[in-house]
Amino acid sequence: MTSPKSSGKPKAKKLRAPFAIRRVVGDSMLPTLKPGQLVLVRQWFVRPKVGRIIIIEHQGSQKIKRVAKVRAGEIYILGDNPRLSVDSRTLGWLSAETIRGIVKMF
Repeated sequence: MTSPKSSGKPKAKKLRAPFAIRRVVGDSMLPTLKPGQLVLVRQWFVRPKVGRIIIIEHQGSQKIKRVAKVRAGEIYILGDNPRLSVDSRTLGWLSAETIRGIVKMF
């Protein structure tokens, strides 16, 4: 059995659109973001910065949270409504690579 030959060229990355619209689900970001509200998300050049509202991907679903702390390639996220938020208090520190976008308008 032979293995497929490589052309030597790097595989092209799948490009994402620069912006996306997402709908807020749940009460974890109240009072800042309300359930059902639409937000504009910038998906390119995402750098974690304390205070930013971001979208992360965790276990196959996207979550909107606020960056609370940043350290060497990791983020600690919190919901604005701590009583109703599943965030880093439960999940722990997450890789910054889980970030899918920054919420720009709400």
